[in-house]
Amino acid sequence: MGIKQFKPTTPSRRWTSVSDFAEITKSYPEKSLTIIKKGTGGRNVYGRITSRARGGGHKQKIRIIDFKRDKHDVSGKVIAIEYDPNRTARIALIEYPDSERRYILCPEGLQVNDNIMSGNDVEVKTGNSMPLSKIPLGSLLHNIELTIGKGGQLVRSAGGYAQIVAKENGYAQLRFPSGEIRMVRLECFATIGQVSNISHDTISLGKAGRSRFLGRRPKSRGVAKNPHDHPMGGGEGKSSGGRHPTTPWGKPTKGYKTRKKKKPSNRFILKRSN
Repeated sequence: MGIKQFKPTTPSRRWTSVSDFAEITKSYPEKSLTIIKKGTGGRNVYGRITSRARGGGHKQKIRIIDFKRDKHDVSGKVIAIEYDPNRTARIALIEYPDSERRYILCPEGLQVNDNIMSGNDVEVKTGNSMPLSKIPLGSLLHNIELTIGKGGQLVRSAGGYAQIVAKENGYAQLRFPSGEIRMVRLECFATIGQVSNISHDTISLGKAGRSRFLGRRPKSRGVAKNPHDHPMGGGEGKSSGGRHPTTPWGKPTKGYKTRKKKKPSNRFILKRSN
């Protein structure tokens, strides 16, 4: 998984970089595991914009990913590594002995023809899914459940991993990429390994058009607007806002904590993110 650079034949090519996709072994998705993705343009059911600067983008299909890994004690064979336009990580196509196929998040190092398994008494190796109680301290994990049986919700983006730092009183203490340490029930399942496509964060889009392919529209700075449109707008000439940075609705940004102080899950967080 390397990064491909280009000769500066145009101004945008000078800064553009892309993944070399060397690990991809199949060009088209499994038809039975895809559904149509409908764009919202950032609008809710009433047609009102709830997420600004969204819209357009290339046509995509949703790949149905098996986050639950609930086919226990059955060995599956990796038959392809694929690109997924909806996520930063790669996905792996698994075929089971009964000919059922499923997509999973591809961990770093998983190869075609490898075998993976999920269950309570499986080997601790990359791609296998098991309860946190069975995983040794210090292991790298991804696709971690928060609620028993709900499916993985934590650590699913490219290059991500968590580590088990302790186990006590029915909980595992996990250190996440942000530095946060959180308690998760020992019965919750997690997958061994680091999420694939580690070099994703070093890719440079290079031009505005590639942001548009991803469905990201232009975003205006607050200081460039009028006072009617933004608290930081207005002023003679170029001004720096004249106040602490805020959202268009006046809520402070840059360090202002928005998490509810009485959120029930606060008791599971032992150390906040850096």
